[in-house]
Amino acid sequence: MMDGIEERAGTAVPDATVPNVTVQEARLAWLALTLTPGMGPTRCGRAVRRLGAAGRVFHASLTELEGIGMPAESAQFCFDGRARAAAVEEAARIQEQQASFLTPEDEAYPDRLLEIYDPPSVLWVRGNVALLSRAGIAVVGTRQPTPYGAGMAEMLSRDLARRGMVIMSGMARGVDSCAHKGALEAGGATVAVWGTGIDVIYPKENKRLAEQIVAQGGAIVSEFPLGTFPAPQNFPIRNRTLSGMSVGVLVVEGGEYSGTRITARCALDQGRDVYAVPGNATNKNAWGPNTLIKQGAKLTATWEDVWEDLPSQVRMELEAAAEAQGGRNESSGEGSASLFNERPTTPPMSEHERLVMQELRQDETLQLDELIERLEFKMVSGEIFTALFELELSGRVKQMPGKQYVRCF
Repeated sequence: MMDGIEERAGTAVPDATVPNVTVQEARLAWLALTLTPGMGPTRCGRAVRRLGAAGRVFHASLTELEGIGMPAESAQFCFDGRARAAAVEEAARIQEQQASFLTPEDEAYPDRLLEIYDPPSVLWVRGNVALLSRAGIAVVGTRQPTPYGAGMAEMLSRDLARRGMVIMSGMARGVDSCAHKGALEAGGATVAVWGTGIDVIYPKENKRLAEQIVAQGGAIVSEFPLGTFPAPQNFPIRNRTLSGMSVGVLVVEGGEYSGTRITARCALDQGRDVYAVPGNATNKNAWGPNTLIKQGAKLTATWEDVWEDLPSQVRMELEAAAEAQGGRNESSGEGSASLFNERPTTPPMSEHERLVMQELRQDETLQLDELIERLEFKMVSGEIFTALFELELSGRVKQMPGKQYVRCF
């Protein structure tokens, strides 16, 4: 837990020389400290602890500010009013973006994040703030997954989201995007943790995905001010926030030297559970999860592998929430579909569909021309097209770019 922030708002020692410091003033002070040059999360937390209250920063002398360990430049920035002016301007911009911000003293600030060594001093949030405190699994992996990796990320995220878990990821290309899409497909909740400001979409091609996340009740969160662009050093910082908010981290694919490895290491340092999907040993992206499994990560092939390993209290909360949502349909007298079913009922396959499925694999795509060639003595092309269409509708097959097809399960 960050030194000095052991409880919520109202527990810091009040300062008699600063009368009537409002909650809004305290929140503005956290924002001002965060925007002050040279003040990272650890220094911000230390400053609040030594001052006794966040709002005290606006009333302290230059000597006091330097005396609590603030660098000279940072102390001057606060003392001459520039920090407060920056905070007021940022707060107005946040409101214009129809977003919000959280400080470690706010009730909505996620408890799990307070447990890590250096929790962010401010979180910028678009969307549903309440999701940040719900039980979530961070799904991470390479930006260039195999069809198998992409399919596993999407399938596991979809299945866990159906059971009430919040799917958290970084909305990067590849595995991250697949995780968010799987959660959205299930009608579940997903949180994207960015290494940019919440108004700077990265990568740009994920603009529609970002809009979907917020529109379907999800959230976008960042510890970086509005307008922050994707600097390389931001993403390792983002990774420790992503793992810190979660109850565990699920690694799908990742190379030896990758951000995925950093996130897994952060999770271990923070006492979070680590899950890993085994991969083909000849694939360089299998190095990460396979190595983690050798080091003690939970081998994960289905949602049950994560579910059965969750802390009992977390599992009970999720099950209670699922039962509350899965009540009976009084008008028809039939029970609504349980969130704990394996997957929605799929129609039986026709003979043509069965033949196509036999040729497809989960870990490797098959190009349409090659599929037609393999089945030329059993089916005509029109029958193959129809079978593929039906298999896609039932969720058994997914079409990838370039008319490539892969099995989903």
